[in-house]
Amino acid sequence: MDISIFENERIDDLQYKGLKLIQKKDGFCFGVDAVLLANFADIRRNDRVLDLGTGTGIIAVLIAAKTAAASVTGLEIQPEMWEMAQRSVKLNGLEGRLDMVCGDIKNALQLFGQSQFKAIVTNPPYMNKGGGLLNPLDTMAVSRHELLCTLEDVICVSSKLLVPGGRFAMVHRPERLADIIFLMRSFGVEPKYLRFVHPSPCKKPNMVLIRGMRGGKPQLKVLEPLYVYDESGGYSKEINEIYCRGEVAEA
Repeated sequence: MDISIFENERIDDLQYKGLKLIQKKDGFCFGVDAVLLANFADIRRNDRVLDLGTGTGIIAVLIAAKTAAASVTGLEIQPEMWEMAQRSVKLNGLEGRLDMVCGDIKNALQLFGQSQFKAIVTNPPYMNKGGGLLNPLDTMAVSRHELLCTLEDVICVSSKLLVPGGRFAMVHRPERLADIIFLMRSFGVEPKYLRFVHPSPCKKPNMVLIRGMRGGKPQLKVLEPLYVYDESGGYSKEINEIYCRGEVAEA
């Protein structure tokens, strides 16, 4: 298949069954947080899945390729990122299983309709807009800062798009955890599982993975911490399993 790759782009090997992803050489690129979220999300057979703010499409591509979901949709507001993600879909031969939609998270209810998805995943911008001047046309700034959507927008919209009993999964920063739990409960998505991600056993967590259920009963389980690197400085056993494992186990 003839897929256009432009001068300022590269193709990254995802090291799983030949999967590849098109990314900008000097733009926003996916990190370990996206890979961990794709693994952490509770995706089950025949689920209809939505990735809010799909960016390069990494999470959507991994879920479409590694699970038995019925369909996966990625929603991205930035036309340049959306177009690049579309080419990654074709590059991996995932047409028919994975669809990329260009649109605003705040308009997602109009795009898809209420209660349409069994599972929603999201890796939203981590940083508040703050008082500095940021360019809303800068893909790096939009991916990192709450310029075009807020944490509240993401959780509010997710609660309306999920079917009752639908599952929500997100990766974020530990310092936003109080806001995350407050907003999830405010919009009827009960936090069910929480896992902190540490760079290494001797360092504080720099990421948090959280799963919730629309209309779920209160009971939050804090899972064992996940370490990216072990005490010797190499990747931990679990990280190697996540990157090199076969199919994602179904719950």
